[in-house]
Amino acid sequence: MKTEYLDLLLLHRPDALVEPEEVASAFDALAEAGKVRHFGVSNHTSGQISLLKTAVTQQISVNQIQMSIAHAPSLAFGVATNIADSAQSSDRDGELVPFCRVNSITLQAWSPFRQASHDGVFLGDRERYAELNLALEELAEKYGVTPAAIAVSWIAIHPAGIQVVVGTTNAGRLIEAAAGDGLRLTRPEWYRLFTAAGHQLP
Repeated sequence: MKTEYLDLLLLHRPDALVEPEEVASAFDALAEAGKVRHFGVSNHTSGQISLLKTAVTQQISVNQIQMSIAHAPSLAFGVATNIADSAQSSDRDGELVPFCRVNSITLQAWSPFRQASHDGVFLGDRERYAELNLALEELAEKYGVTPAAIAVSWIAIHPAGIQVVVGTTNAGRLIEAAAGDGLRLTRPEWYRLFTAAGHQLP
């Protein structure tokens, strides 16, 4: 990798057989050797992070999770809390977003354009996401950006300070996505996209 240290090392996905003391020992060795400056996790629930913290002394600074407008269970369940017979009201990750906010853990959203239950992206998919693409296109025209930038903005403006991980090395696509970082959708626009993606409001 041609570097003497990593700025950030993520423990990728939870291990059903995890021993927090083993993780702590590895983190300590890497930190003491100057090989890693910051540590994080990916796809961990709040309970799994709390378990690691029983032994790990370093700050868990990042949790990288899958999130897009179409795939947002960590945000959508709270909106539907206590709605009878709604699958959306089921908390599957231990109230991860508020937990990370309280514990100063930065959430990073990977696959920000991915569909909820199918392969591929929702951008341009008018068969499964007609209403969402219409809303994205109308807002893109309003703000003078692309639908991809609107999709990035939808994540980036959340008050948790979620960072968007765009998995491309194409400079044009990076520039297109980056245009959404400073764009401020209104609350009604945010919720319009939320419902257009099929999420439920009370």
